[in-house]
Formats: sequence, C-alpha cells, structure tokens
Amino acid sequence: MKLSRPVQSARAALVGLVVAAAMVGPARAEPRTYQIDPDHFSIAFSVRHLGFADTIGLFLKGSGSFVYDEQTRALSSARVVVKADSVFTNHGARDKHVRDSDFLDAKAHPEIVFEATGFEPGADGSGTLSGRLTLLGQTHPVALDVRLNKSGAYPFGHRKHTLGISASTTIKRSQWGMDYGVDRGMVGDEVKLNFEIEALRD
Repeated sequence: MKLSRPVQSARAALVGLVVAAAMVGPARAEPRTYQIDPDHFSIAFSVRHLGFADTIGLFLKGSGSFVYDEQTRALSSARVVVKADSVFTNHGARDKHVRDSDFLDAKAHPEIVFEATGFEPGADGSGTLSGRLTLLGQTHPVALDVRLNKSGAYPFGHRKHTLGISASTTIKRSQWGMDYGVDRGMVGDEVKLNFEIEALRD
C-alpha cells in the first residue's frame, strides 16, 4: 500500500528523531563542586583511657571540598584539612598535652589532611570512601563508611542546594607513629572518628 506524502513525511521525521536520540545517548553526568560549610562541620573522636572509658574530643577548625555527581553517585575528588591545634576535649591541661609531641605535635605538623582516592556507592545512600590520611608527616590509606542523609535546597539562610553527610572510620594511631601510652595501656591505640557535614553546591 502506498503511503500518502503527509504520512511519509511524518514517518521520516519520527525516524530522524529516533536516530538523533540514539546518537546523543543517555544524559551526561554533571559533576558539581561542593564546599563544606565550616559552621556545620563537626569532627569528633573518641579513644579509650586506661581501659575504663572513652575520652571524647573535637577538632574545632576544618575545611574541605569535593566534586560529586548526584545522579551517577561518582566522586571525582575530595580534600579535607583539619587544624591540629584546634583539638578540644573540655580539659585545658589535656588539650595542651594532646597538642604536643606525644600526640599531634601541632607546631611541627599543623594540618591533618585527608584526600580521597575512590568512592564505592552502596545501597540507600551509603558508600565506602577510600583515601589517604596525612598525620604527623606520614600518609597511610583509610576507608570511611559514608551515608548521604539528605539532599535538597536549604530551607532558609543561604538557600543553596545542600548535601547532608555522615562519615565514620576507626584508625590505629600507632600506624602514624603516635604510640604514646599504647604499650602501658594508658591510652588506646584505636581512635574512632566521626564527621557530620553540610556541603553547599557551588
């Protein structure tokens, strides 16, 4: 059966659209840069003291950014810098000791730096973030459990698109040469680290 000219034209246009769509392919990823909001960046740690209980502390100054695609969940890069002398455990003498050469040696090594090397997405917003942690001038690999809590426009204030993230890991401080009190059981070797982050999209 011979098709009328209008029908032929319509079919040709449809074929053209299909071919064009095939050439374009799926939507391209759109990685975006996110800056960690310093006003909503909590860096906490805990370490066992004499086997009795954990001492809990904070680092009060930290900054960082990362490049992330929310659609594909691909992380291109990430870097976080923590000021070593901003450590706080709610005890002045202890804070001074933690800053000195037995622990953080903050004068010689003022920055603690994490740089990401990879990200493996999991289910329900979870994932594993791999990277390198530089502490006391030594760099060793670490892996963090990460969870995306919320993504969306901030409801007030800056109104920017924001990611809410929780991350945690446990390290052995002796791996970085911080072994004060480990042999005598005074201060635990394992340090639990927890990060609560609000990151703003550029």
